[in-house]
Amino acid sequence: MAIEVWWGSGSPFAWRVLLALELKGIDYDSRLISFGDREHKTPAYLARNPRGKVPVLVDGDIVVYESLAILAYLESTYPERALFGTHPAEVARVWRCVAENENYGWALFRRVIRPLYFGTVDRDRDDLFAALPEVHVELARLEGALAEGPWLAGQEATAAECCWYPVLRGLVRAAGKPEADALELGVLPLEATYPRLAAWMGRVEALPGFARTWPPHWGAPPSP
Repeated sequence: MAIEVWWGSGSPFAWRVLLALELKGIDYDSRLISFGDREHKTPAYLARNPRGKVPVLVDGDIVVYESLAILAYLESTYPERALFGTHPAEVARVWRCVAENENYGWALFRRVIRPLYFGTVDRDRDDLFAALPEVHVELARLEGALAEGPWLAGQEATAAECCWYPVLRGLVRAAGKPEADALELGVLPLEATYPRLAAWMGRVEALPGFARTWPPHWGAPPSP
């Protein structure tokens, strides 16, 4: 029986799990649910995850929710293509990148992303502009990290890519919305502002299986 992954389109936490499955080459059945229809709040779904969040992974009798727990489960169960490093220094680098995303990245970037996604710029303008300088500090840090190699934590794509790519792609999508034009976010064109990050995103998008992970409500994925 193949692994089942229950996910929602555009969730960065679900997206990281899909990317991990594709990087590891694990067969899985995609169970896309609708946020609009509140399928994540139905009794059947809550029986899998009482928090009513995505993603959820089902592997036979084993049910795992919380995306980092799912990544840890996949790494332990399917170790052949390591996503968290193969020696102590690499393991530490990968986990540092993952922890920075978890503790700083999404909480910061969402302050710019969500107002543009959900049309609340007028209400959240002050907080958006307060976050923007910190966003650029973080982007510059990532740009600098990529001066050392093609991937964030080593010479191969790892869990660092799985966690950071959805957040950065979300920022780029938000910055491309018409409402962002007057805000002068200083993000686009990414090829000019942060060229290493732009090239890195292209490498992620060229990975085998990437197109399967793309949020379907965003339209066609970028061409590799």
